[in-house]
Amino acid sequence: MLRLLQPLLPARLRVLLPLSCTAILVSVITRIALALRPEVNLTAVAGDAFLAFVIGVAYDLVTVTWLLLPWVLWLVLIPNRMARGWWYRTSVVLLYWISAFLMLFVAAAEWTFWEEFGARFNFIAVDYLLYTHEVIANIRQSYPLGWILFALATTAVLLCWPVRHWLWRQSGEALPKHTGVLWVPVYAALLVLLWIGVRADLKDRSSHDAVNELAGNGAFQFFSALRRNELQYDRFYRTLPEEKALALVREGFAHEGAAWLADDGTERSITPTRAATPRHVILVSIESMGAEFLGVYGNRQGITPALDALATQSLWLSDVYATGNRTVRGLEALSLALPPTPGQSIVRRPGNAQLFSVGAVLRAQGYDSVFAYGGYGYFDNMNAYFSANGYRVFDRVNIPKERVQFENAWGVADEYLFDQVLDEMDRATQAPQDAQTKPRPQFMHVLTTSNHRPYTYPDGRIDIPSGTGRDGAVKYSDWAVGEFLRKAKSHAWFEQTVFVITADHGANARGTTEIPVDRYRIPVFIYAPGWITPQRFDRLASQIDLAPTLLSLLGVKYNSKFFGRDVLSAPPETDRAFVGNFQTLAYLKPGRMAVLQPKRVARVLAMDAQARVQEPIEDAAMIDEAIAYYQTSSRLFRMGLYAGPAQPSLR
Repeated sequence: MLRLLQPLLPARLRVLLPLSCTAILVSVITRIALALRPEVNLTAVAGDAFLAFVIGVAYDLVTVTWLLLPWVLWLVLIPNRMARGWWYRTSVVLLYWISAFLMLFVAAAEWTFWEEFGARFNFIAVDYLLYTHEVIANIRQSYPLGWILFALATTAVLLCWPVRHWLWRQSGEALPKHTGVLWVPVYAALLVLLWIGVRADLKDRSSHDAVNELAGNGAFQFFSALRRNELQYDRFYRTLPEEKALALVREGFAHEGAAWLADDGTERSITPTRAATPRHVILVSIESMGAEFLGVYGNRQGITPALDALATQSLWLSDVYATGNRTVRGLEALSLALPPTPGQSIVRRPGNAQLFSVGAVLRAQGYDSVFAYGGYGYFDNMNAYFSANGYRVFDRVNIPKERVQFENAWGVADEYLFDQVLDEMDRATQAPQDAQTKPRPQFMHVLTTSNHRPYTYPDGRIDIPSGTGRDGAVKYSDWAVGEFLRKAKSHAWFEQTVFVITADHGANARGTTEIPVDRYRIPVFIYAPGWITPQRFDRLASQIDLAPTLLSLLGVKYNSKFFGRDVLSAPPETDRAFVGNFQTLAYLKPGRMAVLQPKRVARVLAMDAQARVQEPIEDAAMIDEAIAYYQTSSRLFRMGLYAGPAQPSLR
């Protein structure tokens, strides 16, 4: 067969032929093996199954084209003189064996993944890369890993052995001059076309999930999941009829007494109970400032004196839980007031423009909505996301070099970001030259960076040396917030400003597929001396409740799609919170937590007063509520029903 295909390629590049054939062969055999599993039951859908195999081979060819890219570059760029060496020819044979082993390893991994989830690789597989300790331990305990690896390595040798001499000869052949100049651009153009034109959902032509999954290719699905950053809720989680799910969600907002404005969503009219009071708003989300660091929550280290003092001067929402364990999840919750959908945050997903954001709502009220960040906002797609959702953006690029006396890989030290915010507020609130116009009220969402590894900050600010650990970074971030508020008091706009000081997420909720609820607790301080009476509000609330609560305090009348609620006017029986990681979704109510996981797992666990998980309990109604919120929010985003008024790009 290799001899028949040789004329298709110039010398040396013929090495790609056995690689391609091996990859296709392994993929087809994997598809056949999965199709023969009893739960697939192809006899019931024979016509669809035939089409799945045809489409599957097409996906295999696309995947092979991408996976051969490193080989193409290596074979083309190596000089003819070096290619004749014995070491180079030996390395080609060895790399072919390694490539065959990796193909077989992926096939074996697909088999075990299908056993667990009834699907090809998806975002769950991507998620598992974040929890390597748990996943590797589970695999070692579940399978004879050593014997499996030995069998795969031996099979790879058997695949390599018949073509070893052929590979040796072909890899040393000279390439005609300019072959690389011709091949590399053509190959690159082909890859670009495939990247643009071939999507993971093109295979979904059957009403049977198993058939659609067979049509896929594991490697292709994996990298597609990385690209799309999502996990389809309806495919992997327990569901309710859509009508029932929406009805349960609406029931949760019955206390608002609002009129529903659409039959298929959550849009409703909000009439505030407070008089309209336009004020500037500065929302500060402090990197990783979980409640566990603050003295007012029981920490005895004394590393948050400024925030502890702020608790006595503010409306302190003391029992609020972040929706996730990463910054982009916190930004999603604070801007969209939406429960965490499975997979990656909406901030990093395609189709995340023109959504119903608090920035867009306030912009429609005449505000200048701004996102301010001390690092480079291209990271995690932050600038693009906020620019497309009603915000003006400034980041590290916009902070003058002469201002910055210290920065690390994540951005400028918090104090310099806050100084820039003060200047921005001064410029925005100055009386314009045209006496007919007035300065626009400001809504500024500020994201800090200093409370993050490597935990470095300017010397001389606190009594913990820079770079010595998390405690120092926490204390410095606390100091910077205190200095910011102290300096703000001397500015003319201070008395007309509401400061919301909170966190994007906690610091110690990562590295586990379970939900350590107590590590998701975050502080929320709403500070406006002379306008908001200091008090402690101890009821359960969610990070997604901040936006509607703030709009209520400002007396804003608007049509809302938010899943959050004004916690200050909501009755206690509506108290709930949403927390999650990439694939585990949780719904909290006082003393209980409903957990939703792939494979349609749903259960309720009791919690103690410290939000520590206890024994399982029966509560079917709570499971239905949890499903309703997560299913409906996922559906609204996926179908484009969580859109806000069209906003031009402000970048």
